[in-house]
Amino acid sequence: QVQLVESGGGLVQAGGSLRLSCAASGRTFSNYHMGWFRQAPGKEREFVAAKSWSGETTYVANSVKGRFAISRDNAKNTVYLQMNSLKPEDTAVYYCAAGVRGLGYRTTLYDYWGQGTQVTVSS
Repeated sequence: QVQLVESGGGLVQAGGSLRLSCAASGRTFSNYHMGWFRQAPGKEREFVAAKSWSGETTYVANSVKGRFAISRDNAKNTVYLQMNSLKPEDTAVYYCAAGVRGLGYRTTLYDYWGQGTQVTVSS
């Protein structure tokens, strides 16, 4: 089992920045690919970014490319999502996820999920 706890969400004005953190505990963090997803009210959960267990491979959704960056610190068992130039359409609950079956955008690749943190961007 892997337990994931997100933090860092909040209310920010358009154009602002936030950094989300996801702290992992349980099994060896460095064995897991890590992903960030988000879900807005009435919409399906969508992929935001993912980073491989080694940190060598990164995927970022086109909708946030150039504005969001994912990073991980295996020594701290933490993955981060730096969000810059935020837009109202980025408003959602943001989830981190961990998995070992492959790195990608599909939610089915990830076995463990955090409880989510709310990000609200005002216009």
